[in-house]
Amino acid sequence: MSLRATARIAATADGGLPLLVSDGPLALRRTRAVGPRTRVTVVGAMSAPLGGDRLAIETEVRDGARLLVDSAAATLALPGRSAEPAAYDVRIVVGAGGELRWLPEQLVSVQGSDLRMRTTAELAATARLVLREEQILGRHGEPSGTLVTRLTVRRAGRPLLDQELAFGPGVAGGWDGGAVLGGHRATGQLLVVDPAFEEKPVEPRPVGELAAITPLAGPAALVSAVAPDARVLRRVLDAALAELAPF
Repeated sequence: MSLRATARIAATADGGLPLLVSDGPLALRRTRAVGPRTRVTVVGAMSAPLGGDRLAIETEVRDGARLLVDSAAATLALPGRSAEPAAYDVRIVVGAGGELRWLPEQLVSVQGSDLRMRTTAELAATARLVLREEQILGRHGEPSGTLVTRLTVRRAGRPLLDQELAFGPGVAGGWDGGAVLGGHRATGQLLVVDPAFEEKPVEPRPVGELAAITPLAGPAALVSAVAPDARVLRRVLDAALAELAPF
């Protein structure tokens, strides 16, 4: 039987969490923060998402609030009894002067799995967002499952980014070719939205041989990376995070 669950978070400027609701496999815990942000950690309470599951996390960062959301472990997309793909939606709202750092652990697409992941963010004009996504295509020594991810961000009611990535045996050919992954099995993105970039835009440039920084049409920068494994990918994205989001 397929699972449906929605977890919810709301953070306020005084450090409060008036809404912290776990559901099904999505267990939310307030954890010790380092620095000025309230911190919430997502703890997996059971194996999910499986085929046919419908999971979601809704996060509201209210005006002036500063929130860090991370996770205790990687998320494994697993095959299930249902032939339907699993769905995992992340829905984010950040108010005026608010800041969200969305820094979960990796998503691992296990052989035989089929997952559709959708992340949407609505940002106020003065909001800041740091969002990291990492996809690992198969566990060690196994091929990838099917994984389709879409990231859509709007700022002050206007589109900032709408990007879709698709990998695995259920996807049309070319995803593993030289123009996309080039044989790598780890890929990731780091999005930084900061009003300070309006006065000092980010310069487009490569980051070593595995990544590139691209300024967006707005006060934002997107880092796209591929790597042979999760460890190398994280190292590349951590270096970009330290440079682009020292706040």
